[in-house]
Amino acid sequence: MSATPVLAAIGRADIAAYVDTLFTVYVALIIVKIVLSWIPRMPYNPALRTVIGFVEDVTSPYLNLFRRFIPPIRIGPAALDLSPVIGIFLLIIVQGIVVSLIRG
Repeated sequence: MSATPVLAAIGRADIAAYVDTLFTVYVALIIVKIVLSWIPRMPYNPALRTVIGFVEDVTSPYLNLFRRFIPPIRIGPAALDLSPVIGIFLLIIVQGIVVSLIRG
């Protein structure tokens, strides 16, 4: 008895759902970076350091694009970085456009 190959059909809706999920995961990583920036000192743990390094390595190049044009806002001794807010806002807009174009 020979096995017949099973062909999986991937449609536009499947690709759109995948791309939509990629955008959502990236937005979640930016939110994780924001939360991590509020924690002043993290205890050293190799696994935790790996996760934090991954989040910083993945999100910093994108956020640095906005930091070039938008300096942090000084609030007394602290500074407020608006680049994650603008980055998330732009990602959500691009996500809607790209996913709708893929869906057709």
